[in-house]
Amino acid sequence: MSKPRTPPRLLRVRRITDLTPHLRRITLAGPDLAGFPEGEDGSHIKLLLARDGQAEPVLPTLGPDGPIWPPAELRPISRTYTVAAYRADAAELDVDFVLHGDNGPASRWASHAQIGSAIGVAGPGGPARHQADADYFLLIGDPSALAALAAVLAALPASAKGWVLIEVASQAERIALAAPSGVTVCWLDRQGAPAGSSTRLLDAVRQLPWPPGKVSVTLAGESNQVVAIRDFLLAARQLPPALLYAVPYWKDRYTEEAYHAERHRIMDELTEQQA
Repeated sequence: MSKPRTPPRLLRVRRITDLTPHLRRITLAGPDLAGFPEGEDGSHIKLLLARDGQAEPVLPTLGPDGPIWPPAELRPISRTYTVAAYRADAAELDVDFVLHGDNGPASRWASHAQIGSAIGVAGPGGPARHQADADYFLLIGDPSALAALAAVLAALPASAKGWVLIEVASQAERIALAAPSGVTVCWLDRQGAPAGSSTRLLDAVRQLPWPPGKVSVTLAGESNQVVAIRDFLLAARQLPPALLYAVPYWKDRYTEEAYHAERHRIMDELTEQQA
């Protein structure tokens, strides 16, 4: 059953917390947050950002056939992000931003956000991030995927077994992750090398002893790495596509506009394999 459509929500910054030198958690709140669905930590959301000269974004309204957008010159800038946490009791929504200067609208907004800064949020949505009945769990990503990986870990039973492989630019980008005792968390430091040419995650996946039984894989992060690891798992490990969540969140040296079409092509490939 499809989720009921809801209009985009206009929210404001309630709190700003730096988790690492380059990972900032922004807590959003506001009357429009009422009715945000629970149990969606790790889901995709669309952030709708104001254009230059606007104090707040001009959000679309919800029509019978979907959103009705304002004219192009007023239309907000859209970016796909992840629900880090939603607390209905406190009416707060956490979103984590990887900070990479002012060369992207979402990073620029997060870098300069202040208490009360406005942003639009649409969603949540997206595919299931893991298969709960699996025998083993393999989680793979980088800082852009930490919210999704943390949400999967929080949903696993205490008896879960598996591995978490996370590549970071430096040791300073590590954060505390709670995991079941049978799940090993490994941090891989690429020591400042470009993410798009790194093979550290792929090499680590190749070296894992592949277990018998049903393995659920959650894979997200830089596009080149996601595609390489996805292809290895499907071909060399014969992983059934239905057990794989593989989403390229970003591409090294690309803006989201430049990468938009390729991202959807990659996701469509996996959808076709899962059919």
